[in-house]
Amino acid sequence: MTCPPDEANPGPEPDLEPDAAPAPSVDEPVRAAILQHCTAAGPGKSADVSAIAQALGGKPADVVPWRALIRRIRAEAAAMQDQGLIVVLRKGRPVDIRAAKGVIRLALAGAAAG
Repeated sequence: MTCPPDEANPGPEPDLEPDAAPAPSVDEPVRAAILQHCTAAGPGKSADVSAIAQALGGKPADVVPWRALIRRIRAEAAAMQDQGLIVVLRKGRPVDIRAAKGVIRLALAGAAAG
């Protein structure tokens, strides 16, 4: 049985920042690679996540490091999507990266296309 809060027992303190957003990712090498590939793709085009991973030195044959690198790219892309820097595409349509399954592509915000 719990007692209602009173002056002697005020109860738990409320959250000071209940809607505080998570801190943005700061994986600078990955961020730079994403921006470079999206910019190089040009207006109306998108970049392949695998190409970004290979540019960062990843090799698909090294399965465990490759998957870790893809996770890093997706995490940084999520932060960049939250900041409105890029658009994440699945089958040519914008999607939330956190809900996207399978192959995705990345494009600069405002220049997205399939």
